[in-house]
Amino acid sequence: MVAGPAGASDPRVLLLSRPGCHLCEQARAVIARVTAELGEGFEERDIDASPADLSEYSDMIPVTFVDGVQHDFWHVSEERLRAALRR
Repeated sequence: MVAGPAGASDPRVLLLSRPGCHLCEQARAVIARVTAELGEGFEERDIDASPADLSEYSDMIPVTFVDGVQHDFWHVSEERLRAALRR
């Protein structure tokens, strides 16, 4: 998990990823940059740690959620993520 600003509540962004996934590395970089700029935190969870996540999302990793709603998969659009976090 990556913490947000001091005193922040749960992170608004969740990244489902898998070790060794190059798309996950790219998504993580975009998410880290955008959340840092906007003062938000994000959480990253290994999809292989949850049978439910693995069953539902294994063909779509990396999967990004914003405020608990699926936002992107495979690639993270910096512009879309930034717009979603400004709402």
